[in-house]
Amino acid sequence: AGMGRTVVELFYDVISPYSWLAFEALCRYRHIWNIDLRFRPAFLGGIMQQTGNKPPAMLPKRGEYLLKDMKRMAKYYQVPLRMSADAFQHIMRTNSLTAMRFITAIDMTNPQYLEPLSREFWMRFWSQHEDISQPENILAVARQAGLSAELSQKALEMITSATVKDRLKETTAEALKYGAFGMPAVVAHYDGEPHLFFGSDRLELLGNFIGE
Repeated sequence: AGMGRTVVELFYDVISPYSWLAFEALCRYRHIWNIDLRFRPAFLGGIMQQTGNKPPAMLPKRGEYLLKDMKRMAKYYQVPLRMSADAFQHIMRTNSLTAMRFITAIDMTNPQYLEPLSREFWMRFWSQHEDISQPENILAVARQAGLSAELSQKALEMITSATVKDRLKETTAEALKYGAFGMPAVVAHYDGEPHLFFGSDRLELLGNFIGE
């Protein structure tokens, strides 16, 4: 980190649409604010399970609101996120574990691709409503993000390894340690303490808190 830069960690999972909004907004702000932004791919399923949290759409009224909220947020943040009418079934049917392990493998071997790769996963799932759980789709996402076939293949082989599985578990456990109960979990390290901000709509509070 540069002199006096505030380290800001973003714990995210590509299955989470609010994580995409926070990701894009923080990517814009890191050029304006004095922050050292760190992407921390974690597993939302693990966080939900450990904290006893339930997907917001389990409550029908909340689900109804969420569809409208997403539409407004996508427009406000200018992110091509499109909620389909069956978005929740889409989420419920998809397990992001393989995708997040793949992203973790790339983070461990070629971190320069972490940002474009994560973005392409969101694009495919939330903009094109395509599957992100099957190996061939994961490879298509990687190709789209500019990774060579060789690199993608290597990362795909790594997802079954203990090193990658453990790294994803550790990152998820770290998010939990900071008090995360969902995604995105943004942790600002300020004045020697970690401070958790939940959701994509707390960025003005985050900025104010770190003196931006």
